[in-house]
Amino acid sequence: MWDAHASRYGAQERHERRAIDAAVRIAAVRPDDTVVDLATGTGAVLRALAAGGDARPAVAIGVDRSPQMLSRVGALPAGWSTSKGDARCVPLPDGVADVVICSYLLHLLAPSDRLAVLAEARRLLRPGVSARLVVVTVWADRRVPGGRALHRSLVALAAARPAAWGGLRPLDPTADLRAAAFTPARRVVLPRGGYPSLVIRARVSA
Repeated sequence: MWDAHASRYGAQERHERRAIDAAVRIAAVRPDDTVVDLATGTGAVLRALAAGGDARPAVAIGVDRSPQMLSRVGALPAGWSTSKGDARCVPLPDGVADVVICSYLLHLLAPSDRLAVLAEARRLLRPGVSARLVVVTVWADRRVPGGRALHRSLVALAAARPAAWGGLRPLDPTADLRAAAFTPARRVVLPRGGYPSLVIRARVSA
């Protein structure tokens, strides 16, 4: 499906930008870090990382199963690359990353597949307290004014056009993170200014 959407995907990236910028910010990437971006798509996270100036990582690897999406990533800084692969079975060695970012993927997946992706993220992270995972999902907080109506709208939109939205469902992945042995450390809720989104930074549980 994503190969078919690749030529049009860039047109909607402006709706993702605010959450992706937040994800990069709370990832607190250091110049000597290696970052793996799961489901990199057309490279929006990689571009945000590259714009980090002196704080951008030494190495960043974008992984996606769609070759057509990867073909639209564009030029990358020296030492950065992309890799064709499924986020549930990433073709990279254990402990390769200081930071794993996974944006706008988990809310498209069934629970078992979400746990498989998070298990891969855990495998890819280096042992140690500084390793961190950042995830971004489409989500609307039903506890805030207007949040319940927005949540219903997202559910209705996904149900009306499941093929177009790839199985999207509003998702708070906190329970999935805990089930995959991650401890959420920070949350950023972005209800407007793009897709209503939730950004979570997590560490590997002790």
